[in-house]
Amino acid sequence: MARNSLSAATAALLESRLDDPFAVLGAHDGEVRTFQPGAEALSLIARDDGRPLGTLEESAPGLFVGRLAETVPYALRIAWPGGAMQETEDAYGFGLVLGELDLHLFNEGLHLELGQVMGAHPRQMDGIDGVAFSVWAPNARRVSVVGDFNGWDGRRHPMRLRQSAGVWELFVPRIGAGAHYKFEIAGADGSIVQKADPLARQTELPPATGSIVAPPPDYAWSDGDWLAERAARHAPDAPISIYEVHPASWLRPDGDPTGTLDWQALGDRLIPYVVDMGFTHIELLPIMEHPFGGSWGYQPLSQFAPSARFGRPDQFAGFVDACHRSGIGVILDWVPAHFPTDVHGLAHFDGTPLYEHADPREGFHQDWNTLIYNLGRREVSGFLLASAFWWLETFHIDGLRVDAVASMLYRDYSRNAGEWVPNIHGGRENLESVAFLKRMNSVVGERFPGVMTIAEESTAWPGVSAPVAQGGLGFSYKWNMGWMHDTLQYAERDPLYRRWHHGELTFGLVYAWSEKFVLPISHDEVVHGKGSLIGKMPGDRWRKFANLRAYFSFMWTHPGKKLLFMGCEIAQDSEWNHDAQVAWQLLDEPDHAAMQRLLRDLNRLYAEQPALHARDAEPAGFEWIVGADAERSILVYARHGNTGDSPLVVVINMSPDPHHGFRIGMPRAGRWREVLNSDADIYGGGNIGNAGVVHARAEPADGQPASADIVVPPLAGLLLRFEGTGS
Repeated sequence: MARNSLSAATAALLESRLDDPFAVLGAHDGEVRTFQPGAEALSLIARDDGRPLGTLEESAPGLFVGRLAETVPYALRIAWPGGAMQETEDAYGFGLVLGELDLHLFNEGLHLELGQVMGAHPRQMDGIDGVAFSVWAPNARRVSVVGDFNGWDGRRHPMRLRQSAGVWELFVPRIGAGAHYKFEIAGADGSIVQKADPLARQTELPPATGSIVAPPPDYAWSDGDWLAERAARHAPDAPISIYEVHPASWLRPDGDPTGTLDWQALGDRLIPYVVDMGFTHIELLPIMEHPFGGSWGYQPLSQFAPSARFGRPDQFAGFVDACHRSGIGVILDWVPAHFPTDVHGLAHFDGTPLYEHADPREGFHQDWNTLIYNLGRREVSGFLLASAFWWLETFHIDGLRVDAVASMLYRDYSRNAGEWVPNIHGGRENLESVAFLKRMNSVVGERFPGVMTIAEESTAWPGVSAPVAQGGLGFSYKWNMGWMHDTLQYAERDPLYRRWHHGELTFGLVYAWSEKFVLPISHDEVVHGKGSLIGKMPGDRWRKFANLRAYFSFMWTHPGKKLLFMGCEIAQDSEWNHDAQVAWQLLDEPDHAAMQRLLRDLNRLYAEQPALHARDAEPAGFEWIVGADAERSILVYARHGNTGDSPLVVVINMSPDPHHGFRIGMPRAGRWREVLNSDADIYGGGNIGNAGVVHARAEPADGQPASADIVVPPLAGLLLRFEGTGS
């Protein structure tokens, strides 16, 4: 380098604005330059045996210069104030960290294995152990890696800019897994901010905000049998019953009402409970690291790191493995729509809107005070796709429930006229988000067959669960928010007025096969002043419990997969409080224990009876028998499985009036077993029913070839299974 150029570069280095520190630092024509602000003395030693190779002199504050006595691999011996001595290789004596192919794939948004390449990775270079750091910040004036290995001093390890991709990189020798770090970014706007690593695979425990160098994933999995069966377990004809869990508040440690169980302790308690209750899957509210616990994880900043609140990444892998060994799938809520504005996070990352849209009409979410990912930028969409890939590949996750899909699909979501920007065709559809979701589902389907993707989508967008090749978004399932809204609204009504709102129960069957649905009773229904599920039910205590038993009976026999938020299965009478835990003490009360038993039995029947799931996504799997008896608030329908499966007849009475000698049509004459009566005394009911058996005779009624006179209990569900033509 010419002297004038060297002087200019040196001045930029000393002023912390040099984008290529390798132009000044390291060995150049036998001369070594190293920048060690605060050091008292430096010398060069041979890397192989430590023999002296020369002394460095301080030519400018912190800049030490000297000549190598031999042209051999060297290291630095640094004397720090107080007598501390450090020996380390020169970070500026190593070559490039990232290959050109990695940079190209990242630039094009095609690097699905980004989590294995960028961020912070322990590795060897030239036989030396260290950590390779890299971060995308194309508009930054300077980026340094800072951490507990350099006193968090941004002058010590400035990084090199790879101009083609806007990626900064540096190999720091003699550090490894467990090091704490951030990136200090001198932004295009003149700011200097320390940012957490967007691709960190491990983080400090909040409220600390640093990243941690994670070891390479090397968990020894033992879930081969589960993975081999996963596709069948997730098929439209499979029983899928999901227990939605906020892991911090499901159960607190004994004697510590504000503490949090780690993954090991949570698995020891949660997994046996889920197995006993008959749920097939656990769905975790987002466990990606997030700064504010009150967001429940829905405002994550580390899309590759399991939250430190629950332990290390390998411990999370152990939790998933234990679930699989117990026959339980794990679904993660995943948030590619928006992110919080915390200074240490993605916001204005390099001094410009990088991950977010620049225009607040596109880039700011008014409802949540968050920033919206710019999915039209290849690097951003690629970053999020790589995040999805990371959870599925590294942690064997069985499904991603994509949060806030409706907000992604529409540019005018929750915005008034003039507050949003139309697409290139003048419409309200967010074409970039649509393309992202289609690509995400295509990639998941190709690379991880059998993994579910589930959309939380509340609008009438067509084809959410239709294949991408057929013009759909490609999700496996869609949350049926309309069904949830209508049926809960009905259940909250006084039974006296339900006759005028009967359609709220039946309307879901008009569109039940337009998508592949999950019926969700989620955390959103028991928070923010909405009260508890049992609290929504009208009437006195007996009627509240009977109403909820009837509602659950309807839900578990209705077409669609099932999802229930923790605590609802025991009829928790208080609204969910994320700072507390599920009110397990209620199980000492008979009504609450009986509700739990009902849910356990409903899950068992749902799994055991093919008629309740084998043709779940086909109109032929459901048949109305009595659908219009609004006056008595009664529904009767049949569920059909495949040829040879026993049909089921379901009777739902949403009024407090019992009926004796109530005639209903039946698909077959013969003996029908009453396999569930939610009014049974074991469920806390009045024990009004049919003594376990109904006999149907060959007398047509309600469009069926046979009929039976039955007892219909009040505010209850009956489930009858055909057993044969004998007595």
